[in-house]
Amino acid sequence: MNLLPTIEPPKKRTLYFIGVSTSQSSIMKVFPLWAQAWELDAEIKGIDIALNAAPEVYYSVVKQLKEYPLAMGALVTSHKLDVFKSANELFAEFDEYALLCNEVSCISKKNNSLIGHAKDPITSGLALDNFMPAKHWQNSKGELLIFGAGGAASAIALYHLQQIHQPKKVTIVDINPERLKHIKMLVESIKTSTNCDFLLHEKATENDAILATLPPESLIINATGMGKDLPGSPITDNAQFPEKSYVWEINYRGSLDFLHQVNRQANAKEIVVEDGWVYFLHGWTQVMSEVFAKPLPKDLFDELDKIAKSFR
Repeated sequence: MNLLPTIEPPKKRTLYFIGVSTSQSSIMKVFPLWAQAWELDAEIKGIDIALNAAPEVYYSVVKQLKEYPLAMGALVTSHKLDVFKSANELFAEFDEYALLCNEVSCISKKNNSLIGHAKDPITSGLALDNFMPAKHWQNSKGELLIFGAGGAASAIALYHLQQIHQPKKVTIVDINPERLKHIKMLVESIKTSTNCDFLLHEKATENDAILATLPPESLIINATGMGKDLPGSPITDNAQFPEKSYVWEINYRGSLDFLHQVNRQANAKEIVVEDGWVYFLHGWTQVMSEVFAKPLPKDLFDELDKIAKSFR
């Protein structure tokens, strides 16, 4: 039996959303209104793929998108590394970050050829600038702790380690040794002088312990997918966040266990808490601009935010 996904040829210009549970995303309701406001004349369709699917699944999906003229491109979540690894021969070109991170978060077309982009270093930076103080790392002795070592974590680490002022220390934790190996190679390729640790932790209590060692004003990020694509949280309910820290749950939907855990301590410890909403906005608008070759006017971003908030 053929288990490869079949994509019907689109009848109008279409942006595809390659994810795990795309129907649950706000973008499926938001996109038609955004497209109207942005004058894109296009629609969106989701393609659900289970995590860690077989390489031929990713290859088949990308191949079909390449063959359909009205398939304008795609935004990729959760499968960025797999798309690059399994379907790279279908692409004519990759941008700088896609080659550096070995991932594809955006697929666009040029002269019917596929271009692979990694937008996360850009969009994560835009999202961080929204809630982190300017020159924070210049004025703070805080550290950066990232739970997760996938595509989003790689992008966030890359963003920080290419800034003039960087965290005192960067710690990246994951349960998968291959992902840790990949992100370590990425960090070493940019030759940063920042002290970086890569920890293989199988238990949430181990993450509690490393969290307890962080100084005040540290930045802690949940980039594991837990609380959205996977159940649970990388930490236990007993975990203690440092005072005056900044905590970013990069998802905006799902059970969001990690977000609830930090919110219970936020007031007492003066913690700044951010979910993934602004990240979601920048992620989609950056990809849409690339796919449809249409820059986003500065004054339109706030309007798109207002439109999307009614569907949160």
